[in-house]
Amino acid sequence: MSETSMETTPQESRINKPLFLLSGGFIALFCVAALVNLDGLSALVDWGFNIAATYFGLYWQILLLATFLIGLVLCILPGGRAIMGGLAAPEFTTFQWGSMIMCTLLAGGGVFWAAGEPIAHFLYSPPLYGAEGGSEAAVTPAIAQSFMHWGFLAWAILGSLSTVMLMHYHYEKGLPLAPRTLLYPVFGDKAINGPIGLIADASSIIAVVAGTVGPIGFLGLQVSYGLSDLFGIPDVFATQFMVIAALVALYTISAMTGLSRGIQLLSKINVILAAVLLLYVLIAGPTGFIFGSFFSGFTTYLGNFFQMALYRGDAAVFGPPGWLGWWTVFFWGWFMGYGPLMAMFIARVSRGRSIRSIIIMLSIIAPIVTNFWFTIIGGTGISMELTEPGTISAAFEGFNLPAALLAITNNLPMGFVVSILFLILTTIFVATTGDSMSYVISATMTKGDSPSTAVRVFWGIAMGVMAVILISVGSGGVSKLQSFIVVTAVPVSLILLPSLWDALRITLAKGKES
Repeated sequence: MSETSMETTPQESRINKPLFLLSGGFIALFCVAALVNLDGLSALVDWGFNIAATYFGLYWQILLLATFLIGLVLCILPGGRAIMGGLAAPEFTTFQWGSMIMCTLLAGGGVFWAAGEPIAHFLYSPPLYGAEGGSEAAVTPAIAQSFMHWGFLAWAILGSLSTVMLMHYHYEKGLPLAPRTLLYPVFGDKAINGPIGLIADASSIIAVVAGTVGPIGFLGLQVSYGLSDLFGIPDVFATQFMVIAALVALYTISAMTGLSRGIQLLSKINVILAAVLLLYVLIAGPTGFIFGSFFSGFTTYLGNFFQMALYRGDAAVFGPPGWLGWWTVFFWGWFMGYGPLMAMFIARVSRGRSIRSIIIMLSIIAPIVTNFWFTIIGGTGISMELTEPGTISAAFEGFNLPAALLAITNNLPMGFVVSILFLILTTIFVATTGDSMSYVISATMTKGDSPSTAVRVFWGIAMGVMAVILISVGSGGVSKLQSFIVVTAVPVSLILLPSLWDALRITLAKGKES
């Protein structure tokens, strides 16, 4: 366990067969159940979703808030200056590093939801604010609520404290770069070599596969819808299959070129394309409205931060989740499911950086960039809807996220070209996520943190096949997988709990060493 070399020997590349069978077998059973009896699977997932949201919702709200606040404390401690990862200088430039983090974590969800969520909250104002839906009074609350779901708390749980732990235990103590290591402070060697660790790793892999297959499937649905809307190509399963096949080919080639080439190159292309598109929307769209909405929304977000973070509505501590369950708790479950494996990825690409810089990037810079992204896209849609009611809401009816995005882009100058570019952007976003997640899933299943290319390619293709299987039964299959993320978040949220005190302990110890 003391081996920390980045090289991969045949021994180090050996697959953890029990973990492979447990996690892969579970996902395969889910797909089979969707094919055989989707209604029965839906009922089971809905039951689990309700249990998770009802009994774990408050715990998750406190966990995310505490993770963010403790991360801020780490930044001001003397130990926050400590360089992690066993390298004196960063492996990647700041632009490369930030691009990989932004593209991998924001993923396709940042495009799917950037258009849809602000519009949804605008049309149906969040209960904390209770503004009249579709009115000017509903604009600021809609933007602020979107900021809460895609802001400081969401990004912090994706790897701030847990990254500090993994970098310390892996690069300095020689423990595995795996979710089980997050339980080492509680269970010691039992977490590393016992069944507890196996369950921790399997739960984290299942959550990430569910969270990644969902966007892959939704991308197939969205691009197919877009091709039908823009070019008249039939929006049928064959089209969706071809889109997913092209996506899998893209990130499989990326996986074969290695971490420092594939993911980094895709991320760089994505950031440049995203910046160009957002700048265009900012200039061609309602510029004044966008800036006004951002600052008013951000002010409302900060002013009501704790109220929004701990909002329970009329529910008791263990009451029916209602609105909270289908919005805040759903997002918290989704992001937490990614937490342990995202921390592995961030730990791998953040070598040579300080605790302070990692937390500032994750918990402050990335959320603010994401919030501005949401305002440019979602705020443009709200402005269009205010100017001409029905422009966006008619397409969005039935919570049609792809239609909402295309309605916004089509109403911009050069809308046809902009719509195509946004579809390309979304595809590269999801490809980056597919590549990086196949990397960390494979790393979890092998000794060392440089899994073989063959294993990465296998998991990349496997996730694409799962997406195709689920969309073959209709969008309901992918939707149930998304809801299932909240169920998988229950064990994962317990894996993340030790980071609240152990990251602080590590940082305090670093301060004493300096």
